[in-house]
This record gives sequence, C-alpha cells and structure tokens, in this order.
Amino acid sequence: MRQAKLRGVGHVWYNVSLSYTNLRGDCRMSEQPSPDVGRHLKELRSERGLSLRALAELCDLSPNTISLIERGITSPSVSTLHRLAMALGVPITTFFTEPIEKKEVILTRADQRARSGSAKVILVSIGYGLEQQACDPFMVTLDAGASSGDKVMIHSGHELVFCVEGSLEYEIDSVKYLLYPGDALLFHADLPHRWRNANEHPVKFLLVMQLIEDRHEHIDQHLRP
Repeated sequence: MRQAKLRGVGHVWYNVSLSYTNLRGDCRMSEQPSPDVGRHLKELRSERGLSLRALAELCDLSPNTISLIERGITSPSVSTLHRLAMALGVPITTFFTEPIEKKEVILTRADQRARSGSAKVILVSIGYGLEQQACDPFMVTLDAGASSGDKVMIHSGHELVFCVEGSLEYEIDSVKYLLYPGDALLFHADLPHRWRNANEHPVKFLLVMQLIEDRHEHIDQHLRP
C-alpha cells in the first residue's frame, strides 16, 4: 500500500483553536451512547416507512445493529452514521440535533454544540441550521487507536480535513497520508477513504463534508460494492 507523508507546517491554529479549547480531555464521552441518536434514527426510519430490514439493506448493515442503535444499547461509529445518513437522505447532524428554524447567520457557542460518538471517537457538530446549507462541519477527536471503522467510506461531494492536534492517518484510494497540525486534505469523497489514530495520544481534526444536492438518493448510488 502506498503512503504519502505531509510534513507539518507549524501550529497554524487561526480561530479554530479558540473555539475548541473546552473540548480537551474532560469532554470525552462515556461508554454509554447518546439516546437521542437512536430516537432520531427511529423517527427518521418511521417517517419514511422503512422497516429495520429495508433500512439495513440500503446501508449494508444488519437489522440487529440498527435495532441496537435505536434502543440506545450501542453507539454507531462515524462510518455507520454516515451510511445511515446517506440511506435516509439527511446530514449526520440530524441524528443528534433537534429541528431548528433555519437562519442566514448561525452562532454556536462552545457549550451549545451537539455531539455524538463513543468513548474513543467524539463527533461534534460546529455549525448547523443555515438556510440552504451546503456543508457539514465537525470537530472530531480520536483517542489512541480509534478509527472510522473497518469499512471505507464513499459518498458524493467533497471532503476537507484539517489536522488541529496530534498526527492523523488518512487513507484515500489506498494511499495513506500522515497529517500534522496545520496540514489539510481536500478530495473527492467518492474515493474510498477512512482514518485512524495510530498514536498513543488523542488526535483532533476539523472535518467538513459537502452536502449532497439530492439528499434522498439511495445508498447504493453513493457506496461502491
């Protein structure tokens, strides 16, 4: 497998670091999943008249996995959340935010961000609710050894990754990129990709995903076999 290494260009924090100072160590989530994720998932599935089996077929998951998420027994990985979001035609933030009135300007305070994830992966929404919003921005924190999962992610649109803290391994179309603080990756998201923290210390990165124009496209139009 090929590997490309991006050298660090220094600690280029800009305003990003100012917004996330309170996301350090004390914000890690427990092993208990957020019940809102499961509730929102079940509501979205019911609204579309999908059975557990039908949704499972759309996103290549088992019905039992979806059932466990809906009942709040297990937390979905970022990869699983993405598959469910694509199958249901919604942004990932829909799973852990309440419906809000769409506005032209959104100010999200540090203590108002919606989050999801597990003990090893924290996914924090840092901007949601804009009229005709065309992207989903997240701050992702990975504990040592954490990753996006075994399966690669493939979806429409573009993806931007900006390493904020630590070193992040990002694999795109079988090429591995090692990112240091200040490094960024921009790529077509229909290329198979995944990420992991192979270090002994937490990694923090900004993840921005372009939203698809037709959110009701089926998962098989975005995920390769």
